[in-house]
Formats: sequence, structure tokens, C-alpha cells
Amino acid sequence: MKNLVIVESPSKSKTIEKYLGKDYKVLSSKGHIRDLAIKGKDGLGVDVENNFEPNYVISKDKADVVKELKAAAKKADHVYLATDPDREGEAISWHLAQVLDLDLEAKDRIVFNEITKNAILNALNEPRQIDMDLVHSQETRRILDRIIGFKLSKLLQSKIKSKSAGRVQSIALRMICDREKEIRDFKPEEYWTAKVDFKEDGKEFSAELVKIASKKAKIKNKEEADKIDQKLTDPYTLKEVTKQIKKRQPRLPFITSTLQQEASTKLGFGAKKTMMLAQMLYEGIDIGNGPQGLITYMRTDSTRLSKEFIGTALGHIKDAYGKKYVGHYRVKNDEGAQDAHEAIRPTDLKNEPEKIKEYLTNDQYKLYRFIYYRALASLMADAQNEATTYTFIKDDLTLQSNGSVLVFDGFLKVYGDYDSSKDTLLPSLEEGMSLNSIAKHIEQHFTEPPLRYTEARLIKALEEEGVGRPSTYATIIDTIIARGYVELKKNGDNGKTKYFYPTEQGELTDQKLREYFLSIINVKYTAEMEKELDEIASGKEKGDEALKRFYDEFAPLVDNAYQNMDKKAPEYVGRTCPECGGELVYRTSRYGKFISCSNYPKCKYHENIETKEKEEPEHTGLICPDCGGELLKRKSRYGTYFLGCSNFPKCKHIENIDGEKPKFYRRKKVK
Repeated sequence: MKNLVIVESPSKSKTIEKYLGKDYKVLSSKGHIRDLAIKGKDGLGVDVENNFEPNYVISKDKADVVKELKAAAKKADHVYLATDPDREGEAISWHLAQVLDLDLEAKDRIVFNEITKNAILNALNEPRQIDMDLVHSQETRRILDRIIGFKLSKLLQSKIKSKSAGRVQSIALRMICDREKEIRDFKPEEYWTAKVDFKEDGKEFSAELVKIASKKAKIKNKEEADKIDQKLTDPYTLKEVTKQIKKRQPRLPFITSTLQQEASTKLGFGAKKTMMLAQMLYEGIDIGNGPQGLITYMRTDSTRLSKEFIGTALGHIKDAYGKKYVGHYRVKNDEGAQDAHEAIRPTDLKNEPEKIKEYLTNDQYKLYRFIYYRALASLMADAQNEATTYTFIKDDLTLQSNGSVLVFDGFLKVYGDYDSSKDTLLPSLEEGMSLNSIAKHIEQHFTEPPLRYTEARLIKALEEEGVGRPSTYATIIDTIIARGYVELKKNGDNGKTKYFYPTEQGELTDQKLREYFLSIINVKYTAEMEKELDEIASGKEKGDEALKRFYDEFAPLVDNAYQNMDKKAPEYVGRTCPECGGELVYRTSRYGKFISCSNYPKCKYHENIETKEKEEPEHTGLICPDCGGELLKRKSRYGTYFLGCSNFPKCKHIENIDGEKPKFYRRKKVK
């Protein structure tokens, strides 16, 4: 073996090996091979008193993987580290280099934004050293999360029986709890609206009251509404006709957060499902001539596109749709965007969604089509609408009717399926005309409370506040649901949209974190911490110094909480123990809620609680790598979710919700 290339994903290794030929062997680390130990003081795996020195150990489920990689590395003339092009991937490369005893000064690190032949070959021609600033940033984040997670979780478990707390998940929970409080405290205010219906040339249309005595129309009560009602009498004079062409720019190509938001609202995909599907499209799918990466790296916060793609796309638009559909390149990155990668786009415009549909699952096709046409549309011409406004006068009242007609579809030529705008046609009228109404509507309304968060709204809010990273949003949401802090459910019987509701335990958890850790667990502090991690990644800040500043503030808060936070009183069942006569209480274990004696451990009586009807598996559209069946989202007896094959028990393939094998997993061949 001349060259060994190590990537993270097994499916990615197959795609890359196809491009490199017989002189290269491509193996997978299957994610991280090491993590912080859970031994030592407080089980942190971090020596707090020695500049936060981490103690890494090889993960138990990666022992065989490491053994295979070591053997292959010894036989290879050269080892290339080709893990994902982000901080997490950089850290995995560093761990591999240490475990495989590679020279950290050597240029063994290769990065690529898409898994195509040209991208892989170009990366091999431009190897670099491992970027230790990126490694230190990831390491600092991991240590922060370990310290906060372990110490807060242990505290909350002992005091209020909450399962865990985390640096960013606690902020997401707070947002949901704050929104619920806003809804509970909301006091509706009365207001009225007025509109008049007309019919001209066989077309019905309406005009709404917009001004009263040249001021914005505000009708606060029935008395004011009755006065307006008396004034709205025929005829109405058309004072002004305004027509203008309005342009609509195409949306920018997807970044991680906008893909998650838009896939939720347009395709009905949860954030976790969206990222799993995107991962598969990125790593490679066989479209008739072997596996091929169909999209660029899906963890990005930049809307930038490469010059090569822009040139190809503009030529494709001109050839396929005509010169008038050719637009121009725009880019807009928020402050704090890392801009390490391009936006999410197709790797090859020749792979039109309709042409390769037969090789994709239905959900893969939907997401790929969405990404493909979003990127293409971003470089197309503006859509143009002719907007018409009719302004009617009746005494001191002004009413307006608005219409809009699409006169040039522009980018909507390819993106129209994802656009909800519709034409509003008005009859042809001239200034000075008098019209009689066919109906009028004076209606009472009340202001509505703010909407609860959907997945898409929560992700948008986290992004706007600068909390967490887009690649972590799906895991954050999954965690607060799995911990029983929030529920994602429909609002009433109608509609398909699901909203976040905090549970009683979730609100208690937020209340205690707010009471004892407000200076640490808040939006501003968490956002500033993200900026600090960015500074470490760029070499402007040192990780151990940032950790010390944090710990000096955090540790006293933990000590104070242990001394002063009240323990949650036991929840009594209302029956006595049949063995010792003590009170029976509800308790919670990793297996869920159960009943036991209050005299435990002296009395060990316990009983199970009858559970609700078993939750039905949820279809994901993902393919089982062992047998080709569908991976279903199932609920375990622990209350958490995992992915299992639809052909169970014949096929016993399972993955956790992140698409990784659980620690106890042993792959078995399907007979």
C-alpha cells in the first residue's frame, strides 16, 4: 500500500476510493476515536488545576477501528487525514495523528468542500499541516460542554430530578419557557377592521379602510366602528390609480440554518432528518456509475459560491432558459460567519434532479431538488410583478385595493414550486370612476399572543441570537425533547404544524437555572462565548485563558446552588407499601418513571407503571446499509429515539439519532 487516506464516514470512503485508484486505500475512523475520560475529579476528564489539561481515552467502541487504522498506517508510505472540513473534523485529524504516531509538523491534512473527483485530486495536491488553532477551539468547546454538562447535570439530578443541563440546550429551553410565559401573560386588545366589496366587469374585489381623516385607520371599539359603518355608503370615488413594476430578488443559496428552516416549512422535514439526508447526499450516492457526492459540505454559515460554479451556472441558465433569465452573483454573510466553506449547492449541474430521481429515495430526491434549484435560482434574474393600487375616497375615509400580476417569472422559472405568492387580479378601472358596493364588512378582532416556536422558528431565533452553531441545532432540539423538558406537538386538532410546549419539569429546570446560574446561562453570555471560540480558532485567544475566566465565575455558582437549592419534594402515589407500610412515591430511572417505597434502600419494594400505547415508528426515507430496508425512527424503553431497520428482526441494524452506531452495537450479516 502506497497511500492511506482516512476519512470519517464509511460511505464517504467508498466514494473517494473510486476516484483515487489502486495506489490508495481509503479507510474510515467512523467519527471521533477519542473523547475525554470520565475518571478523575468529578469525572470530568479534565485537570482543572493544571491549565485544564484534558485526559483523552480511546472510545471503547472504537478499539477495533483504531487497531485497523494502526495496522494500515504502518504499511502505508504516506497517510493523509481527510476528515470533515470544520473544527470537529480538524480535531478528529489531530486525534488520529496522535494515536497513529504521525508527525504533527507534516503536511498530511487535506480538505475538500465536495466529494467529486476534481475536488479530491486538487486537495491531494495541496496538503497542509493540521490547524492547531481550530483544534484548540474545538477542544475548548468540548471542555466547556463537559464541565457545564457534568456539573450542572449532577446538581440538577440530585436536587430536582432533572436529567441533564447543557450550555446551549439550556438557552433553547429558556427561549421556549419565556415564550410560554409571554402567552400566559398576554392580554388581548380589541380592534375593528372595515372593508367594502365591489364587482366590476364580472370581477369581485375588496378595498380596505386604511385612513381616517388622513391618519392611519385605528378602530378601537364598537362605538367607533358604528360611526365608520354609517359613513361607508355608496357611491365610492376612485381617486387614484397607481401602477408600478416591482422586482423580487431570488433568495441566497442555502446555509445550514436556512436549509433546516426551509426544509421544515416547505418539505415538512425535522432538522435531524434534514441533516441526515444532507449527509447522505454529501457523502455520495450511486447514480448509475458508482457513488458520487451530490452536494457540497452541508455544515456552513456562508452564502459564498465558487467562481467555477458561478461561471458554469450562468452558462447553464443562458443555454437552458435564455439570456433574459441570467442574473448576477450576490453574497451576504452575517457578522460572525466563519466563511470557511461555500454555501450548500449541487456539485454538478448536469445531475439534474429529474434525471437521477430513480437512484434516490423519495426524501433524498425532495431535499436534493430543493438544494439544486435554490442554488440555481440564486443566480437567476429577478422576478417582476406589476403592482396595481386603487385608492377610493368616501368623505374623510380612504380605502385601498391592491392587486399584483406576475409579468416576468425570472428565478421563479425554477423555484416556483417553493413560492407561495399568487396573482391578485383587479378589473381595469380609470381615475374618477364612481362605484357602488355589493357588501361591506365591519368586523371585531382581538390581538393574538405571540406564536409558540416551531422547529424552524426556534432555529431562526437561536441563529439570530448567535447561540450555538447551525450544525448543532438539530442535536439541541433532540436533546431537550429526549430529556422530557419540552414536547413538540400540534396546537389543537387541526393543522400539521407542531409547536414546542415546555413540560412541568422543563419549566422547573429553567426556573432553577435562572435562579442560580443567570450570569452564565443566558443568551448574551452564551453568544459571547461563541465569539470567544471563534477568536481561539483564529489564533487571537488562548483556550486555557478562556476556560479559566469561565471556571472562576462558574465554580462558586455551583457551590452556592448545592448549599441553597431546595430538593424537590417526593411525589406521593397515595398508597402505602404492601411490604413495610411506608408511603409509596414516584421515582425516575434511566428506564423511565416507576413506583417504589419511600423507605428505600431499607425497603426495596417497587412496581412498574403501565405505559401508554406504544409509539408508532416514524418513516425517515433513509436506507439501511445492511439490507436496503428503510430506517425507522423508534422510541426505546429509555424514552430516547434511535433508527432501526424496518426488516427487524431479520435485520438488526440500528443507529442512534445522529446516524452513529451505539456503543453496544455489533454488526451482523443478514442471512
